[in-house]
Amino acid sequence: MRATTLLLPALMIAAVWFLAALDGALAGRAAGRPVGPAAAAVEPVRATVRLLVGQRRSTLAADGLLRWAGIVSLIVAAVLAAAVVPLGERPLVDLSVGVVWFNAMEVVAWAAVWLVGWGPNGALSLVGGYRFVAQGLSYELPHMFAIITAALAAGSLRITDIVDAQAGLWFVVLMPAAFVAYLLSAAAMAFWGPFDAPVARDTAGGAGSELAGVDRLLFAGGRRLLLVAAAAMAVPLFLGGGHGPWLPAWAWVLLKTAAVLVVLVWLRHRLPTIRMDRWAEISWIVLVPLTIVQALVVALVVLARGGM
Repeated sequence: MRATTLLLPALMIAAVWFLAALDGALAGRAAGRPVGPAAAAVEPVRATVRLLVGQRRSTLAADGLLRWAGIVSLIVAAVLAAAVVPLGERPLVDLSVGVVWFNAMEVVAWAAVWLVGWGPNGALSLVGGYRFVAQGLSYELPHMFAIITAALAAGSLRITDIVDAQAGLWFVVLMPAAFVAYLLSAAAMAFWGPFDAPVARDTAGGAGSELAGVDRLLFAGGRRLLLVAAAAMAVPLFLGGGHGPWLPAWAWVLLKTAAVLVVLVWLRHRLPTIRMDRWAEISWIVLVPLTIVQALVVALVVLARGGM
């Protein structure tokens, strides 16, 4: 148990490094400056060192305690959300309500980003914090319906039971609409890609506009940790967890998580930032009805198979 406890943060840090390296390589390619694999791998380390030695700053009448509470809470929420993701056969914490726990940690991330935006006592950072709350109100229902549909198909809220239910058929085949809705909500949860309005350029970085040095490093790291946790959760919910031929279960979990991260990074460089009102329309008019219908179809399939 102690080894697994130490392994989880190490794997998440490695995944964040992979995410940053891939993101930098695609950004350089889009800018017409292709980056080699070695340079892409080293650049996250250089960026980390620059922020570590960078000078921190504070605005007038800033609430440093709230700002730090938000930054730390974002990191803690990401790690605790990943604690219920099976690294192989079993997760670090095999809760009977693992799906509910994961969603609860996501709500903690809501409060964390809002606190980061509120703490500096700056207009632009506050706008970014409220943007994330508005974005969360739009993605949360499709997100909940997507993960509940997976739990419905397995007849359990325990993540390992959901994985075991996919021994013969991955849920992505049975519920493709829920999988797509989950990927979109995962990106929105980490305010990533087309859902980066809370930290967009039109507000000079939004929630993180007043952060510098170590503060900015930890905030950016927490954001990426949250994306890694969301991508990793897609594996046991929809992609069969550790099920797969030839390779051990832990290897399949790592490969599938890396594949989901590649898709999310690729989407970031292919889609523009979505305005809050547009995203609300897409979520409430398209995704919510779609995920409800998907849940109904899965419920009918479960009943036809004699499920409870």
